[in-house]
Amino acid sequence: MSNEQANREYVKKQLISALTWAGGVCALALVMTFARKLGYVEVDTVTRVVIGANGLMVAWYGNRLPKTFVANARAREAQRVSAWSQVLSGLAYAGLWAFAPMPVAIWGGMAAIVAGLVVTLGYCLSLREKEKGAA
Repeated sequence: MSNEQANREYVKKQLISALTWAGGVCALALVMTFARKLGYVEVDTVTRVVIGANGLMVAWYGNRLPKTFVANARAREAQRVSAWSQVLSGLAYAGLWAFAPMPVAIWGGMAAIVAGLVVTLGYCLSLREKEKGAA
């Protein structure tokens, strides 16, 4: 198998994975909406379950991140920090949507995701500064 074919297979696998997640979240939303119309769950429960699934998706992608190949050692360091911050912020987001009062879930969930992004960006910038200092 050529390098180009391997790349195409990898992209195809990633696309199928992303579309599966998207389809799963859409199916979950439809099932929860149907359950609400039948009177089995409240509106808040539908919101919490569907939005909480997004946090689980962030954690899942963070967990997959270190499994991708990166040739540069510094990039692997950034990749590991990014993965951990995505997993932890995604789980915090999902947990808040599952258990916290709605205003706390909204603001705390956003804060968790933003904190994960800030940690990743800060670490990448610190690696950049280390590279400048070493040169």
